[in-house]
Order: sequence, then structure tokens, then C-alpha cells
Amino acid sequence: MIMALTAAGLGGFLVGLAQSPQPRSALSGLAHVAALSNVTAGPAQSTTAAGGPSDTKRPSARGGAGSGSAQVATAGSYSSAASGSQARREPGPAQERIRACDSVAAGYARCHAILTRPAGKPTFVGTVPHGYNPADLQQAYKLPSTSAGASQTVAIVDAFDDPEAESDLAVYRSEFHLPACTTANGCFRKVAQDGSTNFPRPNGGWAQEISLDLDMVSAVCQSCHIILVEANTASLMDLLAAVDEAAGLGVTVISNSYGAAEFSAETSFDGHFNRPGIAITASSGDAGFGVQYPAASRYVTAVGGTSLTRATNPADPRGWSETVWSGTGSGCSAFEPLASWQASNPNVAGVCSHRATADVSAVADLNPGVSVFDSFNFHGSRGWLVFGGTSVSSPIIASVFALAGGVTTYSASIPYAHSSSLFDITSGGNGICGSILCNAAPGWDGPTGLGTPDGTGGF
Repeated sequence: MIMALTAAGLGGFLVGLAQSPQPRSALSGLAHVAALSNVTAGPAQSTTAAGGPSDTKRPSARGGAGSGSAQVATAGSYSSAASGSQARREPGPAQERIRACDSVAAGYARCHAILTRPAGKPTFVGTVPHGYNPADLQQAYKLPSTSAGASQTVAIVDAFDDPEAESDLAVYRSEFHLPACTTANGCFRKVAQDGSTNFPRPNGGWAQEISLDLDMVSAVCQSCHIILVEANTASLMDLLAAVDEAAGLGVTVISNSYGAAEFSAETSFDGHFNRPGIAITASSGDAGFGVQYPAASRYVTAVGGTSLTRATNPADPRGWSETVWSGTGSGCSAFEPLASWQASNPNVAGVCSHRATADVSAVADLNPGVSVFDSFNFHGSRGWLVFGGTSVSSPIIASVFALAGGVTTYSASIPYAHSSSLFDITSGGNGICGSILCNAAPGWDGPTGLGTPDGTGGF
């Protein structure tokens, strides 16, 4: 079986509308960064006349980075033990948070990856992993990551090209002792949105998104095959073409780690996601309370974000606790109709007459974030990096669907029929709305949906 993730382009058509204990692998990763990135930073990511982000100009074929990302905030610090152990919060330097992708014009989507790094440094080279790693995620969500998924293929769809996607993935998998996933052994494949090997131009922000997506799939479903589908641009038209290509490759899951503002004609594009038998996930957003597309589509599983921490009570049966991540998106769609599986849920029906997001959720908080390896040298950052955002949670949930063996109906409907197999998140919020649309509650709520994975039974 096959699964896919999507991240890029619907062109000018819509414009009118509306990131060690194993020294060898850690050192090899650092050497890889040095070999690829020993250049000065390149020009900033620019915006085309049509309002979409252009390729990042690189000083050499494998060179420097654009700096078009927007700083999100300065946050409290954290540190973690590398590889195989739980990240921990400790006093230390302040962190700055930087969005991998800039704001975009109508008809374009922005990736939801958010980088966190030490504040006040124009350049940052991460030499060892920090943040949650595969063992943490597998333990927190009770996943059969080492025993399931061998028959699944995860296709990742993102915008623009990451020339080092495969080699960066090899560093991540080696560091955490995951089986190799390469073109040579048939585990990894990269194609353009038309299925060819005529890849689009490189882009530093989206390269970070690609590395994040590839690494999260590897962390959760280490035996899955992976297909990376690269859309020409971040226009919704190209993104949907990439979704179509992924579906045509026989995938069983497609994950979308991007979003755009809702627009009145969005339902006319829902056909690209109307694929019963293929699990399709989409990140709910990183700007707090509010709805984005394609998470708003009734045909996708909208994935919210949580803050995940190890439980302080040794008697806690799970060993972990979760609350709402304040940046996650949620709300009622302005245009999408309410699907039957939501209409029959009293929590949803009590607050929305239209499609409500999210459906389920997973970790997205940047504190401590997740470990990702990326050598592109974008915004002065490369090597072992730490990311958060619902760009983390969407590929995690997509991979859980793969671990569960895929779907035979609309993926969004399945958790509603198996909500007892999810960890219900009942505290926290992502805004001010006066209801469960932005506040956690027992059962379904907007920020976390029905909850987070407790094994694969809910998927």
C-alpha cells in the first residue's frame, strides 16, 4: 500500500479569487552540512508578481539560503538529550521562532513548519539532535512503528525542490538506527508534480518543510516506503496537481502540511481530495483560532496540534500528558458543508452548522519540538534543527493511518467511529471564542478534534 504527503502549488488561476549518542552518524551529518553549505547566505526568498513565492536563489548548486522567513516570537529555552531519550525543559538561552514559509497572496499556500533556534544568532549549525525523536513519539502514542507499515508507501508532496532530500533523510535515519530508505534499495522515490524527474527550482523554506515531513514519516512508520512529490510552486493549483499525481501513484495516504485562507470557491476544488480509500490529512494551521484550506475540506482529516510532555506522576499509566498547543488552528468553515460523521457528533453539531476543524491531533509545540536534519542552509540555519507547528502533526497522523493499514472509506470518518481509541485532550485553548471551538473539552473540540493516537485503533 502507498501513502502520500502534499505541499505545493494551484497557480494564478486562483489569484483572482479570492529538522548524539551515536558519534559516527552525528559527525557524518555535520560533515554533510559542511560539504554542502560552506557558502555565504544567499538572497532572501522573493515573491513573484503574481504573489507566490519564487525559488530561493543559491550561490552555487548546493549553496546558501534565502532569508525570507518571518520571525514568530522569542520563547523560553529548552534542551534535550540527543537520540533515544526524552527532551527536557531547562534554563538556558532564549529561543527565536521563525516560520519556514512567508505569507503568501491569494491562490497560494504557506507551509506550516516553524523553526526554533537560539536567539540572536545570524547563523546556526546544529551538530547533534535536540527535541523529540522517533523513540519519544512511538512511546507517547503507543505505536507499532517497528512491526507495522512494511507494505505501506508514504508519498510526501511539498512545493519546490529539495536537492538534498534523500541524503538528509539518510542522516536522520542513520542517527536513530532506522533502516535505510534510499532510491537504490527501492524505499525512496522523488518525482515532480507531473511524475517526471524534471524537478522544480530549489526553495529553502520548503526544503525545511520537506525534511520535516520525511523525518516525521520515518519516525512514526520506519518500515514504510516514501515517495516525495514536488509541486512546481506553492500555488494551490500546483499543490492540487501534486495531490492528483500522488493519488495516481497508488498511494494510500496523502498528507498536506500547508494551508491557505478559505475562499468562496474552495468547494469546487474538493474533488481533488474526494478519494474514499485514500487517507488524506491536512494541517489545521499555526495562527491560532481560525480555519484554513485544505484542512476545511470535508474530504480530509484535519490535524490539530498539542503540547506533549512527559508526565510528572510516575503512576501515570500513559507516562505522557497533552494539552492544546496555542498556535493550532480550529473553527467552523465558512463554506464547507458538514459531513455526516460530524453532524452526528453532538459536540460538533452544537457549535457548527458547517464543517468543523480539527478532527484529530498530535504534537506540534516547539517546546521542545522535534529533531529534524536539513542541510539546505536556509535563513542561516542548517544541520540538526528543531521544528514545531502542525506541519509536525499532519505527517505523524498520516503515518499512523499507514501503520493501521490504510483505509477503505473517507479517512476523516474513521476516528469518529473509534474515538475510544484516542487520547482525549481536555485542557488548553488557542484563542477567545467562548466555546469548544477554541477550548479543549471532553470529547470533540476544535483545537484537538477527538484527540491524539492511542495506538492505531482510532485510524
